[in-house]
Formats: sequence, structure tokens, C-alpha cells
Amino acid sequence: MGKCIVVEGRADKMRLIPLLAEEVTIICTNGTISEVNLIELLEDYEHYEIVTMFDADKNGEKLRKLMNRAFPEVTQLIIPREYVEVEKTPKLILRNLLIQAKFLIKEG
Repeated sequence: MGKCIVVEGRADKMRLIPLLAEEVTIICTNGTISEVNLIELLEDYEHYEIVTMFDADKNGEKLRKLMNRAFPEVTQLIIPREYVEVEKTPKLILRNLLIQAKFLIKEG
């Protein structure tokens, strides 16, 4: 079974890629998305272990609620509110969140 992380945008994806020490598919919602579009976006990854990492803002909260409705089994990683955006969250915090979700992380 593969692993998949769902993020909002390309900058979030680019922030996570250098931290991961295993092959992980990272999918961008590109911001606000409908439930139908979200289901279509993740259709090919339903057999994967899916994890989300959205911003700690209004849009991120909407996406978390949408994911809870459409895919209640996914793990949702929550960044601390003080950093607001995934791309602005310190690497150490992101590493710790990924480790908690059982991802293999690069040293350093």
C-alpha cells in the first residue's frame, strides 16, 4: 500500500518533499475544492494510506471538514496555529508531524 499526503498548494508540496525519506505521493488541492472534485482527485489513491496537511486558516478548516465528510478514515495532521501556513512552518515541526504519522524522514 502506498502513502499519500494531500496539501493545498505547490509551495506546501515543495516544503515537504525534501523532508521525506520514502516514496510518497503528494497531491495538491490547489485551494478550495468541491466534494465531487476532491473525490475525483483522490479516486486513484483510495487504497493508499492518506494523510492531510492543510493550513491553519479558514480555507484549511474548510478542507479538513470536507475530508472528514468524504474520507473520514484519513489522518489529518494539524500544524500549530501560530505558523498558519504549511510552507511557513519550521522544518522541525513538520518533521515531528510526519514522524508521528509514521513517515520516514531524512536526517538533518
